[in-house]
Amino acid sequence: MEHQPEPLDWRDGDVPVSRRFDDPYFSLDDGLAETRYVFLTGNGLPDRFRDGFHIAELGFGTGLNLLASLQLWRETGQTGVLHFTSFEAFPMLPDDMIRAQQAFVDLAPLAEELRPFWQKNARTITLPDLRFTLVEGDARKTVPTLTKDVDAWFLDGFSPAKNPELWEPDLLAQVGQHTASGGTAATYTAAGHVRRALAAAGLTPERIPGFGRKRHMTIARKAPE
Repeated sequence: MEHQPEPLDWRDGDVPVSRRFDDPYFSLDDGLAETRYVFLTGNGLPDRFRDGFHIAELGFGTGLNLLASLQLWRETGQTGVLHFTSFEAFPMLPDDMIRAQQAFVDLAPLAEELRPFWQKNARTITLPDLRFTLVEGDARKTVPTLTKDVDAWFLDGFSPAKNPELWEPDLLAQVGQHTASGGTAATYTAAGHVRRALAAAGLTPERIPGFGRKRHMTIARKAPE
């Protein structure tokens, strides 16, 4: 089936903005710095990395979080394989994703390494240090199919006000159910209903200082068994 274009506008030349959700795909301040602060540091990485560590995210977007995670894995000398599963209902076209990734000079070598996979519209990538799977479809239906518990969640959908489906209590309950003992989640949003849903899902949420102009963000942890 031919992939229909996901409607985009481009701000400042290289920041993709979703027409569907009227929201940019990454921070206008510094998308890579936000990813590192919110999702990597917010999940206690790289300190928690180990062979077989499993990251899952709601919202693949431009692939920025995957690139930043794999870069951190390699730069900190990890051994073994990083598992990364992403749930995305509306994948960007390969050319748009490649264009968006060009905004991040620090990630250029990795972006170039993975470019052939995107050009083939790949949904899985297998490298010596990476097992990546992009699960296309409504996360409310696809997250329950997870077979490997998640060590760190990147909750990176568009704004809860504009993309409420990715922040519903039932979906976050599935996030909690598929979180490993001692696993974590992090998100840029500090919306109270998101924290309450994470708490109801069996995680302990905490509001902490946010990135850039965002006053607060949320991290959460599942108690070790």
